[in-house]
Parts: sequence; C-alpha cells; structure tokens
Amino acid sequence: MRSDAVTKGMQQAPHRSLFNALGLTEEEMNKPLIGIVNSYNEIVPGHMNLDKITEAVKMGVALAGGVPREFPAIAVCDGIAMGHVGMKYSLVTRDLIADSTECMAMAHQFDALVCIPNCDKNVPGLLMAAARLNIPTIFVSGGPMMAGHVKGQKRSLSSMFEAVGSYAAGTMTEEDVYEFECKVCPTCGSCSGMYTANSMNCLTEALGMGLQGNGTIPAVYSERIKLAKHAGMKIMELLKKNIRPRDIMTEKAFRNALTVDMALGCSTNSMLHLPAIAHEAGVELNVDIANDISAKTPNLCHLAPAGPTYMEDLNEAGGVYAVMNELDKKGLLYTDLMTVTGKTVKENIKDCKNRNPEVIRPVENPYSETGGIAVLKGNLAPDSGVVKRSAVVPEMMVHEGPARVFDCEEDAIEAIKGGKIVAGDVVVIRYEGPKGGPGMREMLNPTSAIAGMGLGSSVALITDGRFSGASRGASIGHVSPEAAVGGPIALVEEGDIIKINIPENRLDFVISDEELARRKAKWQPREPKITTGYLARYAKMVTSGNRGAILEL
Repeated sequence: MRSDAVTKGMQQAPHRSLFNALGLTEEEMNKPLIGIVNSYNEIVPGHMNLDKITEAVKMGVALAGGVPREFPAIAVCDGIAMGHVGMKYSLVTRDLIADSTECMAMAHQFDALVCIPNCDKNVPGLLMAAARLNIPTIFVSGGPMMAGHVKGQKRSLSSMFEAVGSYAAGTMTEEDVYEFECKVCPTCGSCSGMYTANSMNCLTEALGMGLQGNGTIPAVYSERIKLAKHAGMKIMELLKKNIRPRDIMTEKAFRNALTVDMALGCSTNSMLHLPAIAHEAGVELNVDIANDISAKTPNLCHLAPAGPTYMEDLNEAGGVYAVMNELDKKGLLYTDLMTVTGKTVKENIKDCKNRNPEVIRPVENPYSETGGIAVLKGNLAPDSGVVKRSAVVPEMMVHEGPARVFDCEEDAIEAIKGGKIVAGDVVVIRYEGPKGGPGMREMLNPTSAIAGMGLGSSVALITDGRFSGASRGASIGHVSPEAAVGGPIALVEEGDIIKINIPENRLDFVISDEELARRKAKWQPREPKITTGYLARYAKMVTSGNRGAILEL
C-alpha cells in the first residue's frame, strides 16, 4: 500500500505520532488511507451541498474498510464571476486544482482518492489530477440544480442573462426581471441546463470515471446521497483490484466521451477540457477529430439553452447511460472498456432504456444526423474555432456579414446594449484568449445581450475567448491562433466581410493575400494587461485554445 510509506516501520514512528494527533487508532493506521477531495464552499451554489455528499462518501469508505481523510479543492462560480475581472480567474483555476490535488495526494501518500467536484473548472481540474496521479480514483459530483419556473415555463440561468438583454431592449420590465431573478435558480446544484458543469459531469460518466447518474441525479434528491455512499464503497473495490485512471481513461474512452458529447449537445468548453485531461493521461486528443466523430454521431438531446428540457428531464429519461445505449445501437461506442463500476461499458449500459423519446431522441429520429459541436477552420481560424452547432438556429448555419470589431468584452456589451449592433453584423471580440485575456473569459454577457435584444437569429459573435455552456446562437469561440500572438483575428478590421459556414466547418474573412500580408507587417504585440500575480505567470505558460489551453514550462 502507498500509505505504508507513512504508517509502517520504525522510520515512520514520527509519522504515526502525527496520526495519533489526529485521533487515528492503530486499527485505522492498518487500513487503506483514502483521500476525499471535497470542493465544498459557501460561495458557489453548486457546491453548497458538498458537505453532505462528502459525509456520505466517508461513510461508504468506512463501511467498506477504508479510512477516509478529507482535504479541500477550490472552485469558482462562473455565473458570479461573469462579466467582470473575476472571469479571468475561472479557467485558470483548473490548473491550480490539479496541482494542489497532486501535492496533497503525493505528500500524504493516499492509497486512493474520491473526488467530489461539481462546477465548471473543478471537474476537469480533478480529472486532470486523477490522470496525473494514476492511483485508484472515483468521482461523485454534487448534482444539477432543479429548473426554475417563471410564468408557467421552466427556466434556468441562461434565461436570467437574456432577461437583462430584454430589459435593455425595452421588451421586459424591471418587475419581470425581478421575477426571473427570484425564480430561475431555485435550489443548490450546478445550473440546470447542459452548461459546462453538467456537460463535464455527464462526460465523467461517459469516460468511465463516475457511477451511473453522476451527471444527472439532481442535487436535492436523496438518491444522490446514496450514490455518494456507493462511490465510497466502490473505491475500495477499485483499490483491491488496482483499477487506475489510466486503465479507464484510454484513447478509446476519450473518443467515447467525444461521441457522447456530440449526442448530448454539450458545452463548447468540453473542447478545452477533454484535450487537457487527455494530455495528463498521456493521450494526444486533437480537436480536429471532433468533426470526424460529429459527422457520424446523431444529436439526440436539446437541453437548455438549445431547447426546452433540463437536467432533471434527462435524468428521468434514463440519463447518460440511456443516451449511450441509443448510440450503441449504431455501433458508435467502444463498449469493451473498463470503468469505475468494475464492469465494461457494455455491461453498464445494456439494460438502460430510453424512457422519454422527447428528451432523448431515438437514433432513428435525431435532432440532426450530425453532432452538437463543430470545429471550424479557415483564414480567420487557421488552427480552429468551436461552435455549439445544436444551439444555432437554422438561418445562421451559413452567414455572411460585416465585422464589428472590439478589443475587449466590455466594449462589445456597451455597443450591443446601446443599439449599435444591427441584424447581419458579426461581432468580433478579441484579445480575450488564454494569453491575451489573460484567462480566456466566457462571453455569456454579450451572447445573452444579443439574444435579449432580439438579434439571436441575425447576429453572429466570434472570439478568441470562450463561451459559457449557457450561450446559444452563432457563437464561435476558441479562435486560434489568438489575437495576442498575432493570429488572423488580430488583423480583422471594422467592416471586413466575414463568412461563416458551419455545415462545411469554415470560418473565413474576405481579404486578399496582399492586404493580409500588409496587415501582418503592421501588427505589433500588445503590452500584457496584467503583469503581476498568478495571471501573469499563467499567461507566460498557457498554450492555445485548440490545445486545450494546457500549461507548458
């Protein structure tokens, strides 16, 4: 056992004296030491229930003969961080979480880990840590929020942001906005649509790192407490069998995750996180394969913001395993892969029926024959750009219009809400990438403002930043190379004609080779926006969005 390094032998007598200080008995010191990574805090609604989940996990570990020892992981609420300097500090926490978890696990020689995340960056951050450490690990999240109800309709956080845009457009009163404010987020949990948090929790199931229901059982259901107890018990089985993350998170498992991603219509942030997790697992996951997988994977779900259904509906319809079972009917998954259940994918999904074909479309009747995410390339995005195709209205799948260029998010929002953006425009927001931001801010405020102003079916938005899973419309992010390193997005000028063709995976602007060369020769790097602290270090080490914004020395 790894923990023998701190519990066994004469040289470890000082270590045992410190365990005595914790109140551990000799009996406990002779059992496996299980690290419980608890992301609980009192500022993130998706994490306020993780103390209950953690207690249930610890009970499960103890029931199965292990000794649970809890330590923390940080988490940022993207909704609270949205639209101000705080959003620069969201994506960057992914690496802090991975690094700090590695430090705690190695320093204290845990035999295994149970990771308890929930929201956007600490799910991938902990998956990165699990792949890096490669000791038996299982995930159990805090679960999704229930949908809100406003004027007889289910609503969620994306509705709230769009309500603010509607108020700016004069189509909603202050009283209407207040009703949304009070009702769209009615419980604890990760926000109720297929946003980034729920996308990554669902993909944790698809990867094989979480038990059935991890991505969909609502946070307020007692069933989630039972799931947490089972996860605590299951980690002892994984330890006994020595089943490790890299045995599970193989190249084929990541392909399965991308396939499920396409079927569910997950957040475009998954195109940042899956490559980063794969990198830690020693797997090269090029986002270019996303289009190949998308081409043969039907889109089966239209959860908010793409449609009127929510995570609670997906759970009742059978959850992630039911989606996977539909995909297996077309032979789209690798089903002989090991998972944290101790069984293969095939064994896990074989009896999981689709209980609501309106929520999970059968493979014979998909929303579309192709997946929910598309990777675009062209002279504006030589490396790539990413769009949530399933959340784009048909009339915007092909679009051509003049560029309206902004060098930061705030200037774009001011123009949108000031009525300066009109139907047909293509809003370009640049210098918001991993290096240029720094931190690659999400653009939910401008996309919601566009939708709220009634321009969602006539205006596109392109950025080297990224989008919340709550964004909808022709919103193309992760444009690489980013502006801060001289990518073509830095060379776009006001009024340039931009061509978007999502079915053909193209993103271009109309410019001659001679003019492009002239603009390149004139371009000069900008002074860093932030020169001290963690963000300054991050900007020096981070790579491009098309590589998952991983850090390199």
